[in-house]
Amino acid sequence: MFDCIVVGAGPAGASAAYHLAKRGRSVLILEKQALPRYKPCSGGVSPAIAQWFDFDFSPAIDLKVENIRYTWKLDDPVHARLETPEPMWMVQRDVFDHFLVQQAQKQGAELRDNTEATGIAYKSDHWQVNTANGPLTGRYLIAADGAKGPTRKWLGFKEAKQRLGATLEASLADVDPTNAHFEFGMVKNGYIWNFPKSNGYSLGVSTFRGGEPSDLQNLLTEYANKFGMNLGSSQQFLHPVCLWDGNQKLHTRNALLAGEAACVVDPFTAEGIRPSIFTGVKAAEAIDQALAGNINALEAYSQVISEEWGTDMVWAQRLAGLFYRIPGIGYKVGVKRPAATERIGKILCGELRYADVANFAIKRLSGSLLPGMG
Repeated sequence: MFDCIVVGAGPAGASAAYHLAKRGRSVLILEKQALPRYKPCSGGVSPAIAQWFDFDFSPAIDLKVENIRYTWKLDDPVHARLETPEPMWMVQRDVFDHFLVQQAQKQGAELRDNTEATGIAYKSDHWQVNTANGPLTGRYLIAADGAKGPTRKWLGFKEAKQRLGATLEASLADVDPTNAHFEFGMVKNGYIWNFPKSNGYSLGVSTFRGGEPSDLQNLLTEYANKFGMNLGSSQQFLHPVCLWDGNQKLHTRNALLAGEAACVVDPFTAEGIRPSIFTGVKAAEAIDQALAGNINALEAYSQVISEEWGTDMVWAQRLAGLFYRIPGIGYKVGVKRPAATERIGKILCGELRYADVANFAIKRLSGSLLPGMG
């Protein structure tokens, strides 16, 4: 019997497995696909994640980008520089995720990929995870199988609130590796991001409020064509996004939710990898403490995520609610200001919190919308 079974080999699951195995716990990572596996994702990662690990991420980083280019309906460009200690990382998710899993394996975690969980059952004092290759048992369970994974539902949690995102991968020989691009105005209630990779561009789009648009993929194609991409070898995907939508209970009997299964994606920027890894790190701490006899450790995990992530996401959600309602004004009085990129960069690096800037930003946006409020 394992001390813990982690369902899902994404950033949350691999991070949890790494930290549990490093503490001497027996861990099994269960992944339905064979690794390395393709994952539709733009692949922008905050370098702030490095603080939670003691190894070098260089082998998993495709490019580093420190210049940002914003546009409004592909016009009115703004160029800015990320004034952060380390440039933003661009990663290929098949490489990045597998690299994290390999670090966990080096610490002693076991991987069974190409093995899909088909159901779970609690047996007096442990979890049984059923697979096509037979049952597996673990004292604790971490559900880290993403927005589409079934484990959250199997554990009895209510269905996660999801929005739709789209990703487009374009393989190109001629890539400008120096700029990440952000397009506002083409997408109602959201934005398009365009990240360079060594072999092409990864585009993403999401909306943050209002009804679900039906034309996300068409908008990405339109943007890519106008950007000058040859889409002959491109791949496009629709996928669910689990934005943070209020604090919730993330623990149940001997089990925790982590990553997108815990709905921690930033509701203003759609940043998902850093918060997913954060939950994996904290889930490992909680389960290690539970294994050591702390009967309140899992409940404390829900509180930690609420206090250390959710509290700030309240402000991100408020800011998103206003910004995406009046994006034209938001672009003029917010995005175009040099301080905006500096502040977002510091937020992505964990040096600033939304709570530090949201009041001012909301006041500024409201003042532009309603004279006399500024």
